[in-house]
Amino acid sequence: MRQELMSLPKTLAEDVARNLVMVARLLDEDPDLAYGYSRVALRLASRVAAVREAAGFASYATERYAEALAEFRACRRMTGTVDLWPVMADCERGMGRPERALEMAGAPEVHKLDRAGQVEMRLVAAGARRDMGQNDAAVVTLQSPELASNAVHPWTARLRYAYADALLAAGREDDAREWFAKSLEADQSGTTDASDRLAQLDGVAFVDALDDADDEQPAADGSAVADRDDVADGSDTGNPADAEASEGGDGEHGDDDEDRDRDDEGRKDRETGDAGEPDVDLTDEADPTAFLDDPFKEPSKNTEG
Repeated sequence: MRQELMSLPKTLAEDVARNLVMVARLLDEDPDLAYGYSRVALRLASRVAAVREAAGFASYATERYAEALAEFRACRRMTGTVDLWPVMADCERGMGRPERALEMAGAPEVHKLDRAGQVEMRLVAAGARRDMGQNDAAVVTLQSPELASNAVHPWTARLRYAYADALLAAGREDDAREWFAKSLEADQSGTTDASDRLAQLDGVAFVDALDDADDEQPAADGSAVADRDDVADGSDTGNPADAEASEGGDGEHGDDDEDRDRDDEGRKDRETGDAGEPDVDLTDEADPTAFLDDPFKEPSKNTEG
């Protein structure tokens, strides 16, 4: 890629390189942002094959399959290589043309691919079979020496996972579980969710223990909970005299309440004076605490009394 950019003026080559670096960094975590950087690079240097390839992968990651296929075809014309053949076939699948993807899987270009490329082509062809509802054919498509090998390669986990998924779609659940387990063994970088699929087949549900601990807040004393329940349903009546006073308002406690009311009225009269009017204006404008309701209101200067 660096050699291809040397054909551009130095300043332009640096600008294009920066955008390509951002595409590579963001492609997995933020494909939409990576796509934006790829369009900038494409606008600056559309005649550079590396730029067309990067733009193709950014479009592919954002499911713009028609754009991706156009960029991959342009890159292939510029370089003459067949390395992008499998992903081009997968773009055909994305555009709803699995038959075309199968045709590409049987093309002479496949024999020019390296071993990793041929495995990718098998994955695409199996996916096309499943798109067409041919689940048993998808299982057969993935059966290969690479699948039977015990050696672990970068594609091993994905190949075993695809095979397990195809088995499950074909109704062979026991075999699918076995191959999901084999995929998990080979998946050292966590590229698949084989562990989740295994748990799903085993009927295991994962629960966040921390959330459950926060939800459960047991009372320090069980009797306190019982007391609150009794009060809530009315079963705890407390003091019979209190209940009688609260219900009828009669009896000894009722008289005490009347005496307290008279004392309160007398105290209010003494505080307000003979006229029965307060000395301090307690209207909203004069209330010194009125600004608490409205923090932008100026506090009253009248604080007498």
